[in-house]
Order: sequence, then C-alpha cells, then structure tokens
Amino acid sequence: MSRDDGTRIAMRHGGGGRAMRRLIEEVFLRGADAIPVDGVGLSAMDDGAAIRLGAEWLIVTTDSHVIQPLFFPGGDIGRLSVAGTVNDLAMMGATRLLGLTCGVIIEEGLPREVLERVQASMQVACREAGVPIVAGDTKVVGKGEIDRLMINTSGFGLAPRVVRDAGLRVGDRLLVTGTVGDHGLAVMAARTGLELDGALASDVAPIHDLIRRALAAGGEAVTAMKDPTRGGVASAVHEMAGKAGVGVLLSEPDIPVGDAARAASELLGIDPLHVANEGKALIGVRPDAADAVLDALRSHPLGRRAAIIGTAVSEPRGKVVLDTGVGRRLLVEPDGEPLPRIC
Repeated sequence: MSRDDGTRIAMRHGGGGRAMRRLIEEVFLRGADAIPVDGVGLSAMDDGAAIRLGAEWLIVTTDSHVIQPLFFPGGDIGRLSVAGTVNDLAMMGATRLLGLTCGVIIEEGLPREVLERVQASMQVACREAGVPIVAGDTKVVGKGEIDRLMINTSGFGLAPRVVRDAGLRVGDRLLVTGTVGDHGLAVMAARTGLELDGALASDVAPIHDLIRRALAAGGEAVTAMKDPTRGGVASAVHEMAGKAGVGVLLSEPDIPVGDAARAASELLGIDPLHVANEGKALIGVRPDAADAVLDALRSHPLGRRAAIIGTAVSEPRGKVVLDTGVGRRLLVEPDGEPLPRIC
C-alpha cells in the first residue's frame, strides 16, 4: 500500500485547493523573483501575468486541460481549452483579446474523428470569443503514455488596468455571475452515468464580454476577480481572502445553484461550493457600486442569475464564514478537488 507522505505527487496536488498551492509554492516558485517583472509575475499566483506595455498592460496566461470524459453535456475538451484561457485573461482585466496558442498531445490510436470533433469545437469557441489561434504544436505519444488527449492553450490580451485576485477590501461585496457547480457536476454525472430528471450541463463558455460589461459599470470600484475553477467557490474565495488579508462572510441562501446541480450534488454527496465552474466569475466590488455591477451582469445572457453572495469583513482574516440562514459555520477549503480530472 502506498503511503501519502509528501514525497510523491498525488491527485490532490492538481486539485486547485491547499495541496496544489503548497506544491506550487514549494517547488515552482523557487527563484521566481530572480529576474524582476515590471508588473505581476509568477510569484503572485494570479490567473496570469501582467507586463507593462506603454499605457496598457499585456496579460499572459497558460492552462493545460486533461478532462475525462473528453465530451460531456454542454461541452468538450476543445471548448474548455479555449474558454478556460479566455476567462483567465478576463479575470485580470484583459477583455481585448489578441490571440491564443494551442499545444496538443495525442495518444497513439485516438480515432481521427475524435480529434476533428475537438478541433471543430475549438473553432466555434474561438468565434464566440472573437479570438484566433495564432500558433500551435502537435505531439503523438505511445499508447498508454497519456489518456487519449491533452491540450495546452496560452492566451494574450490587453487591459487598461490590472485587476488582481488579491484586491478585496473590508466592506466590498462579493458577486458571482451565475449558478455554481454546473461544470464539475455535469462531468461527474457523465462519468458515472448518473441520470437526473432535470437537464444538467456544463457552464463552459468564454465570459470576457460579460466581464467587459461589469468593468464598464463598476470601473475602479471593481477591486478583485477570480474564476472559481478547480476547488470551486470555496477554494477561490479562500484564496482571495487569504491574499487580501480579510475575511469573507458568504450568505448561503443567496448563492445560486441550479435545480439539476443541486439534485446531483445531493445524490453524489458533494457540496456544489467545492465543485469547479468554467463559465463563472467571482467579482469584488465596492459597496456603492455593487448594484450597478449586478444590473450590468444580469443584462447579459451569461449573467442572468448573477447575485451578491457575500461581504469582505475584517475578521477572521483569511477565513470564509458561511451564513446558512439559521446559523454560521466556517466554510472548509478543500485540500484537493473532489472530482479529479474535470478541467
């Protein structure tokens, strides 16, 4: 029996929670600041890097996608690879997209039809986002060396100002742009053959236009943004709170969860706050601008179920408290993703 003593990499180290952050800090951030960056670099552990480019900021991000199954209700690995990278750019304020790169690693024996379906889906997502794939790379490895297909995408965009995930201030309202848990639960339902009465589909979509609308409405009052992917809302809010040195009080009755996602979470015994989303954002906004940003989000097709779900508070610093409506409790941050290989 193998022993998880920290000397070998476990699945939890890729799950977006505490274990993954520790791994990055202890291994990949070694020497990260040896060459200074005029902006936001790797050590910030944000959704991307920000490099000063005249009066604007060049935002750069990269992401790898290893989802299983490759096709799931509402999307596939191709759509995910485009949307995930576009959304990481948007989280730092880059809604003016310049281009993407795409690296594909293919397992020997993968049916060509699968690859063609994925490529077609990527093209549809690129048209939705209005961004081209400008460079790429293809590798084929032996059967059994990977599981069918992996895709890496990098993205480049311009932002007039950088929005960090560390910018929350006491009093800020925390908004979510729609229902939570849809992506991870849709993937798990497809993986396990779970049948539900309601339609459960991933929320995977490029949301840069939605974010552009929020930034136009809120301006400098938008203080922080993060997309709740691996580890879900719970992990993302903990990271935002910890970096900003504030606490966050979440109102559970105000957090939107779709009926099908709620049913799936109850059947699987998984809290939707711990499940990945691929078409949602968490946005910190100064209190006097929160309603204007909320109205702007709800005016967009992808933001109709946006809601104000919490407030940044002074204590307990770095912690997230969940108000259930009948009491309060600490919201535990997952150590790793309860649903591995979902993005």
